[in-house]
Amino acid sequence: MALQRVEDPESGVTWYCFVDSPAPVRGNAQSSPGFRHALITRLGGASQAPFASLNLGSTVGDDQTAVEENHRRLFSALGLARSGVVSPHQVHSAHVASVGRNHRGKVIPATDALITDQTGIALLLRFADCLPVLFYDPIHRAVGLAHAGWRGIASGVFPATVTQMSHAFGSDPRDLWAGIGPGIGKDHYPVSKAVVDAIHETLPPNIHVASQDAGQWFLDLQGAVNAQLSALGIQRIDRADICTACRTDEWYSHRAEGGKTGRFGALIALGG
Repeated sequence: MALQRVEDPESGVTWYCFVDSPAPVRGNAQSSPGFRHALITRLGGASQAPFASLNLGSTVGDDQTAVEENHRRLFSALGLARSGVVSPHQVHSAHVASVGRNHRGKVIPATDALITDQTGIALLLRFADCLPVLFYDPIHRAVGLAHAGWRGIASGVFPATVTQMSHAFGSDPRDLWAGIGPGIGKDHYPVSKAVVDAIHETLPPNIHVASQDAGQWFLDLQGAVNAQLSALGIQRIDRADICTACRTDEWYSHRAEGGKTGRFGALIALGG
């Protein structure tokens, strides 16, 4: 599935989406796309350097007036009401929250994945090198969105999201579509041997997602997530294959920008 770049002509807010919505492998489902989503770049906002310009993070040291304006521009460009958006306070955990209409406009504490089967709700998470993964179940009409760096991957947030969708909505992994968004690439992600070991413990024994160069280990986060999802039985996985550290013109990168940067967003909601 290819990526499409979309720019709001009024604000310059820019996002990417996977095109050609996935059809179900098994059973019957609606022929309409069934969900909407956006991988939201840093372009088109009001924040000044080092947070320029569409910073969606309110805890990174940016001016809060600018952060509020960035959200206003984003929701206007996407045609969403802020009152319908649910976000978590992300803590690199494996906690998954199932949300409904009573959660609209709220921040869910200490959570790194949200799932819902209700319309009128948009799930929004924030990133700067960690990976966004979007989930869609065309059979049971449900969506999910999860966040993880190496800690979240090692703790199993993505398998936990699939498990919770199964428990809450009856989702079968064979029916799910997963989209892996932008994140830091292997060449820019040096880690310790302990991190490599922690990740490999979560993968099938024949899968290796790290390599050494001059004694330094480098970790392929996107490859690790792809392997985890495949091992769960998900057959349709699409990857943005965008390295945030390579593309700080469009994405925030905590590592490439020395820890002083903003947060970009990923969003998913049921509906066409």
